Amino acid sequence: MKALAAILALAMAVPAMAEDARLLTGASSITQAPDGWWQRVFGPQPLEFRLVLDRPVPWRVFLVGDPARLVVDVKGIDFRGSSPKGLFGNDLLPAIRWGAFRRGWSRMVFELPGPFRVTEAGMDVGGAEAGLRILLDPVSDEAFAPRPSAAAALRNLPDPAEIVPFERADGLIVTLDPGHGGFDPGAQAGGETEAVLVLTFAQELRDALQARGVTVNMTRDRDVYVGLESRMTTAREAGSHLMLSLHADALPRGQAAGATVYVWDTKANARAARQLGMRHDRADLLTGMDLAGEDDALAHVLMDFARTDTQPRSDAFARLLASRMALKGIGLHGRPIQGAAFSVLKSPDIASALLELGFISDPNDRQNLTDPAWRARMVEAVADATLGWWRDEGARTQLLRR
Repeated sequence: MKALAAILALAMAVPAMAEDARLLTGASSITQAPDGWWQRVFGPQPLEFRLVLDRPVPWRVFLVGDPARLVVDVKGIDFRGSSPKGLFGNDLLPAIRWGAFRRGWSRMVFELPGPFRVTEAGMDVGGAEAGLRILLDPVSDEAFAPRPSAAAALRNLPDPAEIVPFERADGLIVTLDPGHGGFDPGAQAGGETEAVLVLTFAQELRDALQARGVTVNMTRDRDVYVGLESRMTTAREAGSHLMLSLHADALPRGQAAGATVYVWDTKANARAARQLGMRHDRADLLTGMDLAGEDDALAHVLMDFARTDTQPRSDAFARLLASRMALKGIGLHGRPIQGAAFSVLKSPDIASALLELGFISDPNDRQNLTDPAWRARMVEAVADATLGWWRDEGARTQLLRR
């Protein structure tokens, strides 16, 4: 018995093997400084790498030469199901590769467009995720200082990954919901109407998503009125994985400007959200999700239970969308992600978000909404966020199946 007790004690003392950490490619990015004087004077621009992991791990970074490359070694990372093609900004570099390096370690290699130096590298472990941030500044050939033993550092590298402008998301079904329409023009200012502006944007976004393999369903594709209940029903009947409502509202001068993403929150009580709620929600449609009689309590319990899965997915999309808009230089509201109890957000079985593209009441926002170049940047930001979210959804599903 003593021997058995000793064996059990020893077994309990050995920690269980933890699952490998995961690289969240949808939340990771490679970006560079805006075009301007730096590029004109010095050529290549500074680069920022943000590699987001689902938990902290040991890491190291260094440079090698012939050609110039950034090497990132990470311990306990499982790259299965992720591809360099899915990394936002991969087209800024000649090549990216990653894979297993040696027992317990993996390696990422980023081929650089010229000589650089590492000016900052650190891992932020303050939140639920861990972000490895690496800053590189371009330098002259003479100032480039790679590791002297590049050959030893680069043994056992995985094959290079083909870099493509963007990836496809076959299997993803998205419902785009341009607000208002028909006899309900929505907000109006400067000779423009919200209904027309958001429909134009939705049509452009639809084309971009379809080019990437996304199946797109529209609640309206012309200037007609569609009720709120019908919008959610249309999304559900299409088997949508994501519903994105599009608006460009008006608020009193000085109250709001910049893009804002809203997700479902019954406790939201911000003044602006209440004002927008009165504009979005029409009285004839607020009963669409309610059941009469004593079954109401059960219905609400079941919907709340369903939201324990859909709400985190909606929140994840909102975070990705806000980050992609920021990376594209889109002007954001001071609080870019907010909660609201808008009717189009309350579907318990579909991840949902409402994007205020801007506020038609703000002159700068209104000018952006009518500018094809600005809309093209916003379309790219939303499309990148949508594909990144779908990629992370796939990885999440694989983990749940385990």
